[in-house]
Amino acid sequence: MSETPPVGMAPQGDALRTSRVAVFGAGAMGTAIAMHAARRGHRVSLWANPHDRTAFEAMKDEGRHPSLPEHLPDGVVLFGPDELDAAAAGVEIAIMAAHSDAARSLARMVGDAVAGARSLVSVAKGLENETGRRISEVYAEELPVRSVVAVGGPCLAPELAQGAPSAVVWAGKTVEAAREAGSPIADSHYQIQFSDDVVGVEYSAVAKNVGAIGLGLLDGLGKLRALPMQNARAALFTRAATELAVLVAALGGREETALGLAGVGDLVVTGQGGRNRLFGELVGEGGDPLEVVASMRAQGLTVEGIDSARHVHRLAGETGLDLPYHLAVYRVLFEGKDPHHVLEVLC
Repeated sequence: MSETPPVGMAPQGDALRTSRVAVFGAGAMGTAIAMHAARRGHRVSLWANPHDRTAFEAMKDEGRHPSLPEHLPDGVVLFGPDELDAAAAGVEIAIMAAHSDAARSLARMVGDAVAGARSLVSVAKGLENETGRRISEVYAEELPVRSVVAVGGPCLAPELAQGAPSAVVWAGKTVEAAREAGSPIADSHYQIQFSDDVVGVEYSAVAKNVGAIGLGLLDGLGKLRALPMQNARAALFTRAATELAVLVAALGGREETALGLAGVGDLVVTGQGGRNRLFGELVGEGGDPLEVVASMRAQGLTVEGIDSARHVHRLAGETGLDLPYHLAVYRVLFEGKDPHHVLEVLC
């Protein structure tokens, strides 16, 4: 069974330094986790893969990630793309910080280097596009590890980098596996619920991406009319959360996972300030979805919710579920429907 209360503090003093943490991928979230782990007293390797060269050069020259407000703390050791072996030396907790569709590529880059790690952790929130597989499954296929721990819940990278309080879920094959991976970096600023519902955590992340886009569509419509549309937003949020829980349960996850931090909790924060919400807002204001996503990607912003909308549409068909809110978002993005279409599910 999952363990629902936030689980406490990591060991103190010398015991804290017994875990060797390495983060593979120097995107915003990977860097933010590395910064937090360093503040906990760990010496953390942060490896920039070949796709992270821009961020790597900025951190090397300026001491901070271009998407984050804080400078790297002491304890974060930055490694470039050609320094993988040095970054992975002695790794015990390997944090895989690729977005969902780059997970397999990252696994193949670092496979030999992380073979000795006792814990492998994925922070991706989505599914692999080509196969539709969960990211823990992708890493399990590619890497010689006992199990993969999936991270979910409401945690924006800039806030984590600044040390603002966050509460998240780490889910493994067993609660004990999740605890072994996460306890060394848990504290009052990064509280962790440990769970064994990997399926629920990963599918919650997929559905909340789509839910956040829909809320963003409404925000864009509100800006056009100079109206906040708070009544409609509350109704759409409730619809999105309900459908998220229905989908997760149908796919083998637990409803309490969907209604907790990994699902509804993450939907709240992503629907308020995440990249998926921003994408939806720009489309709601009249932007073409393809042009908007191209512009955001040119700025280094990954919008996983676009692919998530395709996956949820497919999964709803495979399971025979009626998910009108998620279907409305899909139709706006891929069938040319006007953004006002999302309002029709209020009835």
